[in-house]
Amino acid sequence: MTESWVLPRTGTPEDPLRLGILISGSGSGMEALLLHQKSSDCLHVTNVVISDRPDVAGLLKAQNLDVTSVVVPLPIVEDKNERRLLHEEEVNQVLGDYGVEAIILSGYMRILTPTFVKPWAGRLLNIHPSLLPNFPGANAHKDVIAAKATESGCTVHFVDSGMDTGPIIAQESVLVLPDDDEHSLGERIKQKEHILYPAVIDLLAAGKIESP
Repeated sequence: MTESWVLPRTGTPEDPLRLGILISGSGSGMEALLLHQKSSDCLHVTNVVISDRPDVAGLLKAQNLDVTSVVVPLPIVEDKNERRLLHEEEVNQVLGDYGVEAIILSGYMRILTPTFVKPWAGRLLNIHPSLLPNFPGANAHKDVIAAKATESGCTVHFVDSGMDTGPIIAQESVLVLPDDDEHSLGERIKQKEHILYPAVIDLLAAGKIESP
């Protein structure tokens, strides 16, 4: 069964679109989005940051910006599939508790199941550090350098039930320099991500992105 895309409502300054951000690590992209929301007349607001891992830097960054953060660890269940589904149920519960209307994945390292994705399709965004459909997966920078590609970048896309296969919304490119390693390439792409992702979310909240 394919996704039935339903985009979120249009936000207003008086009633901004309510976001939940999912992270797994440092939260640099999340921090850039939260700062954007605080510094502009924004049509979206972050109601909650959820991490699947405790003690990550992103949680403290959220707290320092007065945004509620919640840790939802993986439940201790032997069966892998059951563990994933139970975890996603708990995440959904938190999203519901905080009135979240759209989900922003920002360095979230878990692959979501179709059970989770399909009800949110059109209201679930991700940013990936390559020019999709090239170099999907968790090791994009390493794969770009190994392939001797001359260009990379970042892609904001709707999330579907595949891995980095959802409809592309926007991309920004950077040149891959001859002396680049994973870190240097990643840092330059991250600078692009921190501008592109908030801009795309602005468009989503303004009702200016078409349904896939």
